[in-house]
Amino acid sequence: MTQPQTVDVPLEDRSYKIHIGSGLIEQLGTLCAPFIADRHVVIISDEKVASHYLPKVESALESVTSRGNSLVVDEGETSKSLDTCYQLWQEMIELPADRKSVVVALGGGVIGDLAGFVAAGFARGIDFIQIPTSLLAQVDSSVGGKTGVNLPQAKNMVGAFWQPKTVVIDIDVLETLDDRNFRAGLAEVIKYGLIMDDALFTRIESSMEAILNREPAIITELIQRCCQCKADVVTEDETETSGRRAILNYGHTIGHAIEAVYGYGEYLHGEAISIGMVAEAEMAKALGMVDDVFCDRQKAIFESAGLPTTCPAGKEEALIEAMTRDKKVASGKLNFILPTKIGDVESVATPGGEAIAAALKACS
Repeated sequence: MTQPQTVDVPLEDRSYKIHIGSGLIEQLGTLCAPFIADRHVVIISDEKVASHYLPKVESALESVTSRGNSLVVDEGETSKSLDTCYQLWQEMIELPADRKSVVVALGGGVIGDLAGFVAAGFARGIDFIQIPTSLLAQVDSSVGGKTGVNLPQAKNMVGAFWQPKTVVIDIDVLETLDDRNFRAGLAEVIKYGLIMDDALFTRIESSMEAILNREPAIITELIQRCCQCKADVVTEDETETSGRRAILNYGHTIGHAIEAVYGYGEYLHGEAISIGMVAEAEMAKALGMVDDVFCDRQKAIFESAGLPTTCPAGKEEALIEAMTRDKKVASGKLNFILPTKIGDVESVATPGGEAIAAALKACS
């Protein structure tokens, strides 16, 4: 058992705690009691996660809630859609759920984003709790209140900022996470080192064997540090108005385009972001912001994590078109977060055709 950790996300009346540790699903009743005691709870999960953990979560919450229901959707990125939202809203009406009900998101990033958006839209907004079950969701998507669904043309284009009441991260659930999804989550872990914590990046470089072996101590440490990084950024810029939160988008402009163009699910989010970061580093190099040493070191860490750094060529025009529809486009300007060194990035608007061409060439 690892020592439990807590990270605070101080957002005035929207503040919450992130609980990180081993065996926390069994403690859900205690950890979530302030938000669900004597209230109706709706757990939203997917088929795969539900088969492993839904009975345990239902049992842990049963003694605290007045009534509980569970809604299960298909596994995968295709469920992150307006059609699935509509289906869930209809099912919640029939339960019935009401404005005092609480949504519990039990799953990876797809479920967290989907269930959060369902909660944000139902009865003009009801409380929700995050129980992330993938590494990617634990270190990134479960924290910060970004919820939403995809459109066929663009990822996360419809959504809302809706903060959870708490986040409970049980590292034991990673035991049932397959290698591909675990490695995809490492892309976001590495990203935090690249954008704001050079010591974290070095720690990952030197500990990759232990990380891939999922040793509890290093996994707990990495999750805590990533959550603290995310909390610091969200506290400073909750709704991405000052520009600080935009640093979290490193690799995402090209990465989201890859997901949309090659088909949601062909590349896992972390895999697409890995390719995106490699490509956007080449863009930064073309602009004179970083050198070959940076690009080689970054590529090497993704390769050591077993992550892809390229995708099949031939879809460059489609990628450019997808990027122009990205939700980060503002006033007609295509914005990229580009590195200047390990641990630091900056925003660049409309970097120019040559730099974009260099990035797309690096993709294939």
